Amino acid sequence: MSELHRSHRTFVGLASPGLGRAGAGGHPCQGIYHTPAGSNPTTAFIASHYNIDFSEHYLAEFMTRHGYGFLGWNTRFRGDEAHFLLDHALVDIGVGVRWLKEQAGVERVILLGNSGGGSLMAAYQSQATEPNVTPVDGMRPAVGVDDLIRGDAYVSLAAHPGRPDVLTAWMDAAVVDETDPTLSDPDLDLWNPSNGPPFSAEFVERYRAAQRARNQRITDWAKDELARLRRAGMKDRLFTVYRLWADPRTVDPSLEPNARIPNSCYLGDPRRSNLGTWGVGQCNSLRTWLSMWSLETSQCRAEPHLGRVTVPSIVINPDADTGVYPSDARRIFDAIASHDKQMVEVSGDHYLLSPDDARSDTAQLIAAWVAEKLR
Repeated sequence: MSELHRSHRTFVGLASPGLGRAGAGGHPCQGIYHTPAGSNPTTAFIASHYNIDFSEHYLAEFMTRHGYGFLGWNTRFRGDEAHFLLDHALVDIGVGVRWLKEQAGVERVILLGNSGGGSLMAAYQSQATEPNVTPVDGMRPAVGVDDLIRGDAYVSLAAHPGRPDVLTAWMDAAVVDETDPTLSDPDLDLWNPSNGPPFSAEFVERYRAAQRARNQRITDWAKDELARLRRAGMKDRLFTVYRLWADPRTVDPSLEPNARIPNSCYLGDPRRSNLGTWGVGQCNSLRTWLSMWSLETSQCRAEPHLGRVTVPSIVINPDADTGVYPSDARRIFDAIASHDKQMVEVSGDHYLLSPDDARSDTAQLIAAWVAEKLR
């Protein structure tokens, strides 16, 4: 990186209301603040995710080249998806926003909702605008959840429409027994040649209905199991969910066609990934399932929260994404309440690794948009 484009990185570790420093020394809220060398920006981005480490987010260095600060921020749930609780995560994001406003000298904060973080940052803005998030049944509200500072703009980048939505769209509808990953309904098996690809509209409709039914079966079990545990004096337990890489769109490129690589998901080959042990939502506590993954009970669905996002907003959709599709971007755009919003398609995969200039071009697009909206 040239001297002109060199950025400064500051590690930030902070306590959260109701949760202090750990005995080993770590803070629950941690991240890196990226700034242009020798500059104190008055406008900065903050990006956070449900569990992925965003401290060194791939856009951070690019945004500093345009004169902006960038706080790659992690909540207490970094790397701990199995125990995620939405209200506590929002409090931790609020710690980062407050630090930018009160300690870093930033006047305007832009919420960057990238990938899974799209619905999370929407939920933050929603709660900061009009408190609405409630704790999981049986738990007290997170300390500080009603005292959040609103962002000044919202950017949705390669974002999913919500954790329950994306998990359900990806989960294998052919599963017939949650205790045995080998059992499968051949009439719903994506890799049964009798079904396709290409998949008929009738098959896709049955498949989507079966996915929703599977999500609901797990939800019903989680609620019953939580009640059973409480009667025994226990608060929660962990459980696993398997076969979660089976979205028909990853197998059949004729469904929502775009520039994506056919027969591919974020982990590579969908069939191999579906039978493996890596992916989102595979290990949960009962409360985490109800808080994050359940279609019925989760508050991590973007659309209700986007209905409270009234600040300038932009939805950016990479045209070769193998997990976010044109209909997802449209859902997000349509749900945003702001009258000052736009949607743009860019060239690139989910992480903007290809083509070579995808990241710099997207950063330029965002920087130009911010300069116009927040000048």
